[in-house]
Amino acid sequence: MPYSNPIKQALADGRVSVGCWLTLASPAVTETLAHCGFDWLVVDTEHAPNDTAQIVEQLRAIDAASAHGSRTAAAVRVAANDATLVKRAMDCGAQTIVFPSIDTVDDAQRAVASVRFPSGGNGGIRGVAGLVRAGRYALDPSYVSRANYNACVIAQIESAQAVENAAAIAAIDGIDCLFVGTADLAATLGHLGETAHPVVISAVNRVIDAGRRANKPIGIFATSSDEARRYQAAGVSFIALHSDVAWLTRGAQQALQSFNAHIS
Repeated sequence: MPYSNPIKQALADGRVSVGCWLTLASPAVTETLAHCGFDWLVVDTEHAPNDTAQIVEQLRAIDAASAHGSRTAAAVRVAANDATLVKRAMDCGAQTIVFPSIDTVDDAQRAVASVRFPSGGNGGIRGVAGLVRAGRYALDPSYVSRANYNACVIAQIESAQAVENAAAIAAIDGIDCLFVGTADLAATLGHLGETAHPVVISAVNRVIDAGRRANKPIGIFATSSDEARRYQAAGVSFIALHSDVAWLTRGAQQALQSFNAHIS
C-alpha cells in the first residue's frame, strides 16, 4: 500500500528532499513558498507564534498551492513532546510531526505512541476523531484506518545525551527520521553559537552514522545552499534550507546593498 504522505514516502525511499522552516505565522508567506518548489514546509510552533488555528490556515495555504501544481508537502513541529499538542496538530491535517528534544528511548517511544491511534496493541495513545479536517470532516471513510500507516515521526537529536542515545532511538519502530538540531546541540556541547565547531561536527557525524547503521534517514537544518550540499554529500537526505524569515531578510538586505552600492 503506497503512502499518501509524500514526506514519509520520500524518507522510506531514501530520496533527498529539501524543505524550509515556517516561522512567520503567515498563510500568505506559506502559500508563496509552497509555489517555490520546496519538497516540504515545516510549520513551526516551538520557536514561532503559531497556535492551532494558525496551523490550520498554513496547512490550507499549502493545499491551495497544490491545487495549482505545487508538490510541496506539510509538516508541523510541535512545541514539546506532548500528546495533546500532537493530537491537535494531526487533527488539523498534519501527517508528519517533528518532535523537539528527543533525548532518550523513552522520549522516542512516547512520540511514536502519540501519533498512533490505538490498534492491535501498537501502544498508540492518540485520541480518535473523524469529524476533523484531517478526515475531511468525516467525508473520508478511509481516514481512520489509514492514519497510522501515514503518520510520520521526525525526532530531533539536539543534545549531548541524544547523541549518546542516537543509535537506540534510531532502532525504534515508528521513528522515520533523526533530525539534528545543530543550534541546541552546539549549546549543550559547550559551544553556543558555534555550529561549525569540530566538536559539534563530530557529534553530527555520530548521528549520521547511527542513522546509517539503523537504515534511518537523517535530517538537518542548513543555513545556506553550500552547507546543504555538504550535508547531502555526508549522507543527510532530509534538508531544511533555512527559513521564511531568512529568505525575507536576506533578499531585502541584498537588494538594498546592491542599490546602495551604485548610488553616486
